[in-house]
Amino acid sequence: MKWDTLEEEPCSLARTVAVIGDRWSLLILRECFLRIRRFDEFQSTLGITRHLLADRLKKLVRFGVLRRIPYQESPKRYEYILTQKGLDLYPIIMSIVHWGDIHMGDSRGRPMLHEHKTCKKVFDPVMVCSECGEPLTAKAVHVHPGPGARQSSPVHASAQERANRAVKSG
Repeated sequence: MKWDTLEEEPCSLARTVAVIGDRWSLLILRECFLRIRRFDEFQSTLGITRHLLADRLKKLVRFGVLRRIPYQESPKRYEYILTQKGLDLYPIIMSIVHWGDIHMGDSRGRPMLHEHKTCKKVFDPVMVCSECGEPLTAKAVHVHPGPGARQSSPVHASAQERANRAVKSG
């Protein structure tokens, strides 16, 4: 796999990494979910160079994660708003935050608490099966090649081998 062609791979993870797989894109998305929208706000909160920020914002707009909306005419300035595609990244961002809270925290505790507006409780994100509602873990999931997999790809072969081993081991 080549870094500049990840978006063309028959692998959902590789295609996602093509969009959000660098630290600046993830941090920009964090700020978007914290309701930061303007270039100068991103730059001041992240301490990122203008060139790098412009590059990452363009990429997120090109992939349809953000949309650019003018808020000022002279000089022309834009806000960057999450699209539905961008909002759908929320569980990913929350999973990364939760992992960081558990594995990268220090004695001061979590830097941010997340409260569910409906029940008013501070929560931990949980990934559940869309069919039965049970929490998911890596050991509770089997992987099978899907209709979008290339039959000759190493990913397909590897998934098929794992599936065969899992069936044999019961």
